[in-house]
Amino acid sequence: MAIREELFPPLAHKRVVVFAADHGVVAEGISAYPPEVTFQMVYNFLQGGAGINVLARQMGAQVEVVDIGVNYDFSSVPGLIIKKVAYGSRNMAQEPALTRAEALQALWVGIDRAREAVAAGVDALAAGDMGIGNTTPAAALAAVFTGKPVGAVTGRGTGITEATLRHKVAVINRALSRHCPSPQEPLEALAAVGGLEIAGIAGLILGAAAARRPLLLDGFIATAGALVAVHLAPATQDYLIAAHRSVEPGHQLMLDHLGLKPLLNLQLRLGEGTGAALGFGLLEAGWRIYKEMATFAEAGVAAKPK
Repeated sequence: MAIREELFPPLAHKRVVVFAADHGVVAEGISAYPPEVTFQMVYNFLQGGAGINVLARQMGAQVEVVDIGVNYDFSSVPGLIIKKVAYGSRNMAQEPALTRAEALQALWVGIDRAREAVAAGVDALAAGDMGIGNTTPAAALAAVFTGKPVGAVTGRGTGITEATLRHKVAVINRALSRHCPSPQEPLEALAAVGGLEIAGIAGLILGAAAARRPLLLDGFIATAGALVAVHLAPATQDYLIAAHRSVEPGHQLMLDHLGLKPLLNLQLRLGEGTGAALGFGLLEAGWRIYKEMATFAEAGVAAKPK
C-alpha cells in the first residue's frame, strides 16, 4: 500500500529478472564449477528447464533473462535480452573487476529493465542471478558495506571444499587490500570488486524504487546488489522485501545491515531468483488476506466482550 500509495495495489503481473555474467576471479580457483556453466545455464533458462522457470510458472511470474556480461557470444537466441557490457569482469585479485564506466553502464541496464517492466504493466519485480564464481565478489562487497571480516561473510558457494574456502577468503582479502574500496564510494567499490550481474541487480532496484514497485530480493548475490543500491540511494531500502535467508553465512549479516527480515528460511543456495519466486507466494497470500478476508463485522461474528 505504502509503496504504490494505493488502497488495493495490483499484484497480477510479476516478473523475475535474471542477470547473467561471468567473473575473471574464477582464474584463482575459487569455484567448484567451470565458467562455461554460466552460458550453459542461460540456455537452460531460455528452454524453461531451470529451477527458476519451474517456480516462476507455479507463482504465475514471467522470467526475463539478461546477458549483461557472459563470456560467450550468443547468436539470435529467442527470448534472450542481450545488454552485454563486457565479456565478464576482470580478476579482482589482480586488477579492478570493472571500470567505473562499465559499472555505471551495468547499473543503467538494470534501471532500464525496471522501466521496461513497469511500462509493460509489471506490478512486482524480483532480482535473480547467474554467474559462476559470483559469491566471491558478493562476499567482497558484503565485507566492504557491512564492515564485517571477510571470513564471516564468505561461504561455500556451489559447494567448495574447506581448503578452497580458505583460499577464497585469502583471495578476497588480497583484492580488498589491493583496491581499498570504501562504503562511502559505492560505485567505486562496485567497480573494484563487484560483478556485472550484481550491478544490474542494483540498477533494477533503483529503477523499481523510482517507479514505486516492490522488489523481492533473492539470496546472497541479489542482496549484494541491494547493498550497492541502498548505499547509492538510501530511500530504495523501503522498496525491498527479503524473500528468504540463504545458507551463505554472510547473507544474514547483509540483511541485518539493510534492516530486512526474510520471509523464509529454507537453507536455499540455488540463486537464479528461486527464493524470490517463492516469496511471491507469500506476498500474494498477504495481499489476498488483506483484500478478500472479511472483517468480524462483515462476517457477522460477535465482538469480544468489553
